[in-house]
Amino acid sequence: MKSLKGWVFFFAMSLSMGVHAQFWGSSEPQKVDTIETSDYRRMDPVLISASMDEERKKEYQLLKRRVIKTMPYAKMAAMKMRAMEDKLNTIENRRERKKYIKQCEASIKQMYMEQLKNMTIGEGQVLMKLLHRETGKTSWEIMKNYRGTTEALFWQAFGSFYGHNLKQEYDPVLDYQIDHIIKQERLE
Repeated sequence: MKSLKGWVFFFAMSLSMGVHAQFWGSSEPQKVDTIETSDYRRMDPVLISASMDEERKKEYQLLKRRVIKTMPYAKMAAMKMRAMEDKLNTIENRRERKKYIKQCEASIKQMYMEQLKNMTIGEGQVLMKLLHRETGKTSWEIMKNYRGTTEALFWQAFGSFYGHNLKQEYDPVLDYQIDHIIKQERLE
């Protein structure tokens, strides 16, 4: 009697799991819907947005606005830096290199300073992460390479007063939401 109960249990379980289709030779695929997760904070918030609380939704929407606003500046900076590096590689004279860097800085300030002044602290932090993502260099390294260590230290101290860190890096694991927003909005 025990073995009969075991077979009945096995048969009932196989029916509920769709195994009977393979066992009896049916060619119809059985659909099984399973979601396995251990930490909802690590999951993409867009995929589980129905289960997100209002605070997390607001944070995600704020991050999305910041990324959309700052990504064009990060792209432009990366493009200008590549062009500047190419030109600097052709200039051998140290004085000419400094002169060229000053000219580039002046043209960038003239074109973008008003828009960059109006950015919030949070937008600035996202911009620094995106700069690292696009160029492979932190804002600290960029500042140090083009303006010198002393000026980089000054701006690091000044920025820390307002909550910025020029050494802030983009981490694809921790900043997965930024990556998702960039792909979703086709900003690449």
